[in-house]
Amino acid sequence: MSYQIFGRAVKNEYLSLATIIGAASIAFASMGGKKEVPPAAGATLKETIQKAKEAIPLGAGSSEEEQLMDSIKKFVEEEEKKASH
Repeated sequence: MSYQIFGRAVKNEYLSLATIIGAASIAFASMGGKKEVPPAAGATLKETIQKAKEAIPLGAGSSEEEQLMDSIKKFVEEEEKKASH
């Protein structure tokens, strides 16, 4: 059996081979690329939090934002103290 594609007869065998080759090509292409290095086994949660704090700068544009940031920082410090006990 064959199908009419763009006015030409294409056999089922060719369509199935094209599908298999296309799927294999997509799978092969998705496996390539740079692999992420997992974090070191010795990295603790506190070290990770400290790195995140250093990486994300917090700046206030107005006095209200500054007060909000201060209250958030105080809340986080209090929660960290509670968690360490």
